[in-house]
Amino acid sequence: MPSDAIQCKPLEVLVSDRGIERAIKMLKRKLASEGVLRELKMRRHYMKPSVKRRKKQAEAARRRRKRARMDAIPLK
Repeated sequence: MPSDAIQCKPLEVLVSDRGIERAIKMLKRKLASEGVLRELKMRRHYMKPSVKRRKKQAEAARRRRKRARMDAIPLK
């Protein structure tokens, strides 16, 4: 059985005296920034290769538009 597992550091959130709600909020923020939530959402349903390819191209176009917008904003 081939092992294609990606090795990465585990996500850690320290629970301090501020409470568990704050720690959960920090965990959700870390998961979102790592892209884990997006990956889970994508893997929830099967996507045909043609649809996956179109979605990937649309995502790349979105990133290009965002980068172009950021480059167009003059720096102060």
